[in-house]
Amino acid sequence: MPEKKYYLVREDILPESIQKTAAVKEMLIRGEADNIQDAVDRLGIARSTYYKYKDGVFPFFNADNMAIINISLLLKHISGILSGVLNCIAQLQGNVLTINQNLPLHGVAYVTLSISIEEMTVAVDELLARLQSLNGVISTEIVGKS
Repeated sequence: MPEKKYYLVREDILPESIQKTAAVKEMLIRGEADNIQDAVDRLGIARSTYYKYKDGVFPFFNADNMAIINISLLLKHISGILSGVLNCIAQLQGNVLTINQNLPLHGVAYVTLSISIEEMTVAVDELLARLQSLNGVISTEIVGKS
């Protein structure tokens, strides 16, 4: 069997049936439709069209279009501290992409978070100030930005 070739193609030049197939897949992933039939009915395509293209259409994730910061925190090793940090970020509409926590030593643990800040309701310095004010957060620092 020959090796498959892939192309990155802008959505507006794709046929409508392929665009709608991709939309069905996204609806199912996001839980916006209960099943395939529900999704194809909403988008006005036949189930057979969806099945014809579903294995050849994939979403493209482009991190270049995202504003991402990486922050390092030093936290006291007490139950609930990290949960408080994550809740604070969520309340400010930040989206945590990755979490890396080291093993605690001497009652503290380093945590590194990658956060999408596109939708955040405050500036980054305000985020850091709010995190720093949380009980159990010893220090916060930006270690990178994408």
